[in-house]
Amino acid sequence: MALQAAGRRSLVDTVVDALRAQLAAGEWPVGSRIPTEHALAEQLQVGRNTVREAVRVLVHAGMLRSRQGEGTFVVSTADPGDIMRGVQRAGIRDVLELRIALEAEAARLAALRHEPADLTRMRAALDAQSGLADAAGQPHAENLELYADHDIAFHMAVVEAAHNAALTATYGWFSSSVREALVTALDDRAMPRVSHGDHRAVVDAIAAGDPEAAERATRALLEKPMRAVEALLSAR
Repeated sequence: MALQAAGRRSLVDTVVDALRAQLAAGEWPVGSRIPTEHALAEQLQVGRNTVREAVRVLVHAGMLRSRQGEGTFVVSTADPGDIMRGVQRAGIRDVLELRIALEAEAARLAALRHEPADLTRMRAALDAQSGLADAAGQPHAENLELYADHDIAFHMAVVEAAHNAALTATYGWFSSSVREALVTALDDRAMPRVSHGDHRAVVDAIAAGDPEAAERATRALLEKPMRAVEALLSAR
């Protein structure tokens, strides 16, 4: 099938889309070797350089893997980028549910694996966040964005203290959705205020090396906004 670039889209982008569609359709199962550059170039009626660049994009996306002297093999038939974009489009309840799953396990592991520097980062983020709030713990309107940044820094420090590269990378992708949901919640008076005491309880449990307490404290921290969100949704 011949491919032509549409509008401003490059021919490489068009080939990437075509190969991604073939992967998603299961034309090449996970673990199998895809056709050679020459074969793909003939199939798509484009140059080999175009195919090479398109394959490189999919290797970078984690869908393909090249092995020197052996060819290019299928790693995944789903584009991780599409998955992450789906997460970013999720609603606040979905974000909170995923947060609980990721952060509770991260806190449990952090209690077992943390280093002194990890605790220092957590406490520094909380101190900076506290400095932007009034006596009731409510951030001033002009500080919402920065307040959210310090909150994300705290939770990222907890995740990093788990010393699990896959967990850190996943949460790093997810953190932009967490931040967006947090800023929205901070600007909504129907949502509960951030409790610095609840955050400190997480740090204390991690510092004590108590994985069960760290997990419980994290769940308690996030269940408050979850209950508020569920109440708002049920009232609609």
